[in-house]
Amino acid sequence: MTAPIERVGVVGAGLMGSGIAESVARARMAATVHEPNREPLERSRGRVERSVARAVEGGKIESAEATTLIDAITWTTDAHDLAGCDLVVEAVTEDPGVKATVFTELDRLLPGEAIIASNTSSIPIAQLAAATHRRERVIGLHFFSPVPVMRLVELVVGIETSEETVARCEAFAERIGKRPIRTKDRSGFIVNMLLVPYLMAGVRMYEEGFADREAIDEAMRLGCGHPMGPLELTDFIGLDVLYAVCDSLFEEFKRAEYAPPPLMKRMVVSGHLGRKTGRGFYEYDADR
Repeated sequence: MTAPIERVGVVGAGLMGSGIAESVARARMAATVHEPNREPLERSRGRVERSVARAVEGGKIESAEATTLIDAITWTTDAHDLAGCDLVVEAVTEDPGVKATVFTELDRLLPGEAIIASNTSSIPIAQLAAATHRRERVIGLHFFSPVPVMRLVELVVGIETSEETVARCEAFAERIGKRPIRTKDRSGFIVNMLLVPYLMAGVRMYEEGFADREAIDEAMRLGCGHPMGPLELTDFIGLDVLYAVCDSLFEEFKRAEYAPPPLMKRMVVSGHLGRKTGRGFYEYDADR
């Protein structure tokens, strides 16, 4: 019988890392969030506190439970605080070099039986596992934003990932209220392999002046029942994130539908990344 995962670490205190930690704490498990600098940790704590406050206002949890939830999360600048974790999820920027460095450091810090997972949306797990000496205990756990709300987790099984690692992570995902779905280790996995060509088709349509942004998005909302149109969803995900995913998909498959349109590159280098910067295909209130 495989040992259950009880203590979870998260490297990266951004939107995804904060959401993963919150989901772990909601399942009454201990979570440790690590960043080398204090400022992103403070932003992460504020993000989780606001999310939990909304849950209390919506009647989803009680005030006492909210306090317990926040107390279950530790925010730390000391990587050694991760040493007692059964599982550490890496949720840093979508850059293979940066992620590999994190994996090498975690491999050095963690006990031999601990699992290292990546929240990558496109980078091959085998590539990250190669930076460690525990390739059988490396896996992809691809969460979706906002993590406390979205139920899907893609379990990305690397070429050397053991069945025990997969089983432990499936049990962990179910314990925190997620639906784990296994996928082979290839760039984009299931969701982004299907989603990215659709989003890029919307961007190309807008870039070519075929229709305006409102028409493109409204057509998919009203015609297909989507909650967001492709340009709205691109802004929500972040143009920089999608650009990196496109690059990874195109590098692996060399198919035109995965190539980021020129407009995407111009917007990314200009800092028009979507909701998080206040401007993408639409403009947003920075105070919201």
